[in-house]
Amino acid sequence: MAKELAIDTRGLTKQFDRHIAVNDVDLQVASGEVYGLIGPNGAGKTTLIRMLATAEEPTTGEIYINGELLKRDSTNPTLKRRLGFLPDDFPLYDDLTVWDYLDYFARLYYLRQPRRRQRLYEVLELVQLGNKRNSLISTLSRGMKQRLSLARTIIHEPILLLLDEPVSGLDPLARMQFREIIKILREAGMTILISSHVLSDLAELCTSVGIMELGYLVESSPLAELYQRMSRQQIIMSVLGDRAPLESELRHHPQVEGIEYLPNSQSLRVYFSGTPEASADLLRHLVQTGIPLTEFHCTQEDLETIFLKLGHKQAS
Repeated sequence: MAKELAIDTRGLTKQFDRHIAVNDVDLQVASGEVYGLIGPNGAGKTTLIRMLATAEEPTTGEIYINGELLKRDSTNPTLKRRLGFLPDDFPLYDDLTVWDYLDYFARLYYLRQPRRRQRLYEVLELVQLGNKRNSLISTLSRGMKQRLSLARTIIHEPILLLLDEPVSGLDPLARMQFREIIKILREAGMTILISSHVLSDLAELCTSVGIMELGYLVESSPLAELYQRMSRQQIIMSVLGDRAPLESELRHHPQVEGIEYLPNSQSLRVYFSGTPEASADLLRHLVQTGIPLTEFHCTQEDLETIFLKLGHKQAS
């Protein structure tokens, strides 16, 4: 049985004067997925997310959330309350404490006591700010402020989370902390759509990815399928002494598609089209030939390489 679609857009288009920011996008995201939206600046990612969050009115097209038509007017407030939207520039109120800030938004979503108090404690624990609940927001680090913004986004227990560049400007530690929280939300069954320029984060978090170029959704598929289709297998090899005998063996192998020298080392990156069994046979053959290998490590091209490859394909 097919999974229910948390997001289903049909012919979604947004035009500003003569500029078409989002062009005829059909996007499907299954319930429980973490869907990564990738693309250069100006590709239409933010406009698409804002339309899904009802912060922007589509020029044409329809949006369905869990099978229900999403409208910007006041006809479906219950559906809107099931959305959580974290834009990339949402202001915080520096003169409030963490607790008062979250309590304010919980009241806006009509959370009643004692549930409201319980929910505040829950989200503060989740975003690791329990010990900061009486601190002024102005005293928080950038990473803490971003985790507080996420707490505000999920205070009303939405079923769909829309995150626009949530780790922008964060240091590696703050990014890692944010990533771990997203994993917890994913494990709890929340559907998450997240845009980011940090593709290594998306590769770790996402089940599916979409790639936008000039307003079009040019690629949308499960991450595993994208790797299978677009990612060439690579083998990193290192050798003691002269690389020439190793290169000679590799150039005569029918499944070796290319060789790249890694700088300042005796290592090679080998592009290999064979199966895992074929790479094991290659390793066995090289050892039997007497080549002094010190490293033989199978890997694959990462999401960033695939994205750049797809971008070049679109441009050509």
